[in-house]
Amino acid sequence: MDCTDILWELPENAFDLAVVDPPYGLNIRGDMGRRKGKPRKYKPVFWDAKPPPPEYFRELRRVSRHQVIWGANHFISMLPAADSHCWLCWDKKYSPEVSFASFELAWTNFDLTCKRIALSPVQPGRIHPTQKPIALYAWIYALFAKPGDKILDTHLGSGSSRIAAYDAGLDFTGYEIDGDYFQAQERRFAAYVREHPH
Repeated sequence: MDCTDILWELPENAFDLAVVDPPYGLNIRGDMGRRKGKPRKYKPVFWDAKPPPPEYFRELRRVSRHQVIWGANHFISMLPAADSHCWLCWDKKYSPEVSFASFELAWTNFDLTCKRIALSPVQPGRIHPTQKPIALYAWIYALFAKPGDKILDTHLGSGSSRIAAYDAGLDFTGYEIDGDYFQAQERRFAAYVREHPH
């Protein structure tokens, strides 16, 4: 489901925390995912031609008390309140020779100091070209959420955010516009729950 179809219908502050990874507008290809050797092939990407419009970010702020927005350095002018004391830095531990970005930034509206985590993006069984590690979301939830909090992810992708929310005992809602990726993360989540029952 396209998150833009539902955000406008949600009440103010419906969620305690939104952790989102929207399109950055970089026109990524479907053959990303490896630093060496043959690139992993994914279905053609149609959703990264441009970032979401300013209305998306206004609605995101309206429906959630706090936000963590990955890639905001690519579209900072779109955010209703661009200043932030608490940027997150994900250091991917790449060597300097690698052409991929060696780190990613996330904007937050928390009044805290900047935070950094060093974590390799290499994961077995990747299902999405921009898949982030479960451990990255677990770190975010440990910093900013408590059990029972309502979490929103408007661009679910591989479902890593959902799995980390499951582990943390959070009340999670996610949306994904691509039906194939939605079904892939459904299978991934179901397999994870079977292996890690609560």
